[in-house]
Amino acid sequence: MKIALVSPYDWVVAGGVNSHCARLREQFVERGHQVRIIAPASRRIDEPDVVTIGKRPLSVPASGSLARISLSLTLAPAVERVLAEERFDIVHVHEPFMPVLPIHFLRYSEAVNVGTFHASREKHQFFYTWGRRHLQRWFRRLDGKIAVSPAAARYVEEYFPGYYNIIPNGVDVERFSAPAPPMPELADGKLNILFVGRPEKRKGLDYLIRAFALVQRARPDTRLIVVGAGKFDRYERQARARGLHDVLFRSYVPYEELPRYHHSAHVFCAPATGFESQGIVLLEAMAAGLPVVASNIDGFAGVLTHDVEGLLVLPGDPERLAGTLLQLLDEPERRRRMADEGRARAQEFGWPRVSQQVLSYYERLLHERSLTGPPARAEPARAG
Repeated sequence: MKIALVSPYDWVVAGGVNSHCARLREQFVERGHQVRIIAPASRRIDEPDVVTIGKRPLSVPASGSLARISLSLTLAPAVERVLAEERFDIVHVHEPFMPVLPIHFLRYSEAVNVGTFHASREKHQFFYTWGRRHLQRWFRRLDGKIAVSPAAARYVEEYFPGYYNIIPNGVDVERFSAPAPPMPELADGKLNILFVGRPEKRKGLDYLIRAFALVQRARPDTRLIVVGAGKFDRYERQARARGLHDVLFRSYVPYEELPRYHHSAHVFCAPATGFESQGIVLLEAMAAGLPVVASNIDGFAGVLTHDVEGLLVLPGDPERLAGTLLQLLDEPERRRRMADEGRARAQEFGWPRVSQQVLSYYERLLHERSLTGPPARAEPARAG
């Protein structure tokens, strides 16, 4: 098959969707398929199978974070050109309605069009509410629809009812499950609680710091390790203001080094307050053999069963979070049992398995197209 993987996000910036596309490409190429990634980029990309369309991406608020997307109104000719030159069998757009590159591909592609919906929100999405009527024409151009979790499917179904094939994000199980030397400075006999995430309010780190103050009061032999892609200045000030010691912040840790932190920890904590469609950080921790304490929100509860791979706690409650962490810290045998269950659960999300599910879906859609022919094309007036 000849496959286009279209991301709306600046390819220079690491993120969940871009990582997802990169790993799908890797898996597809290993199976003998031709793959092009198409995305905007803020600088030149020297990768032969990456086609950049859209310069100077802008940062816009999205799902409690910032997304770097191209809002250029002059992308259409480049999209038409790459479609004519490449003649893809599959055009797979990620976040199909994120402005504006995926919409252009849905507008012009005559291939089998597949869309993956990654996002989940607990509140209404203004863009979907406002633009639902206008986006319907592009929704009808999707031959197949994927949601990365039941939470993501419920969210998009509220605006665009239909059948969504649930195929999760993959996890690099082998990387996180492989033995990794712990950080020497963290192997001093203290019980380490690990947080991995960006310094965004929705990740709930402020609640974890408040909870850790209570944990450390009950168990002085504990340490909180905060790791992520960003600077944690505000949270460092919060920890100092509370007089906390043994809180270690590590900013901009390379992905390749993450497993060493997992293998230095005893419990993983994900206190996010919402906007999580799938608990990838939970699955990475589970693959590394860590029991998990996580917020009881849709995206996390979809991958972790309470009292099996870890414990779920209502979000935004530092006292309850502290009590739950102390439960696990006080019960090493329970931690070991949950670690074993977590390793087994994480295997279900390995990239070889996930990528094959996507390929099998492509094959079904191509077969259906061979029987029915392409759908009627609803062409709006050209806008650039």
